[in-house]
Order: sequence, then structure tokens, then C-alpha cells
Amino acid sequence: MFDVGFSELILVAVVALLVVGPERLPKVARVAGMWLARARRSLVAVKQEIDREMKAGELAEILKQQAAANPLETILEDSSKPPSSSPTPAAPASVDASATPDQGSRG
Repeated sequence: MFDVGFSELILVAVVALLVVGPERLPKVARVAGMWLARARRSLVAVKQEIDREMKAGELAEILKQQAAANPLETILEDSSKPPSSSPTPAAPASVDASATPDQGSRG
């Protein structure tokens, strides 16, 4: 974004020291830091809001495409019809007690 090197920061500090003075420089630096932090928070909030709106727009577009591809009336008609091609599940085989091996024959 900004290409500020160490030499530029030293130059700004020296100019600020000469203009503001050594007594008020800490207070000015503190106020400038608070304004910078406030600006950063505002920028982050705006960025998050833009991202949220973009995601909402994408979601609306996806829902619109799905509605065009498979309208609700078709879904309701399909769910009211009984499934004709699905096979009926077979009944489980009963377990015959006489078919189990004899436990008493050991030994």
C-alpha cells in the first residue's frame, strides 16, 4: 500500500518534534494513534459488511437458479406420488433355535 521506509519515519518524527515540541509530542502521538485505530476499525467494519452483502447476493443467485431448475410445484407433485420403482424391503429371515449347534455336545 504505502512504501514508507525507516528513513521516512525518522524524518516525520523529527519534523513532528520540531513543530509540536517535546512537551506535547506524546499527547499528539497518542491522539494520532487513537484516530488511526478508529479508522482501521471502521475500515474493517465496512469490509465485513461488503463481504456479507456479496455472500447474500451469491446466495440469492444460487436460490434463484435452484428455483428455476426445480420449481416448488414440481417438488410437491413428486413428493405426493408414491414411489413406483423402489423395491419393497424383504422381511428378515427368522432365526430357528433348532438350527443352532448343540452347546452340550462339547466335552
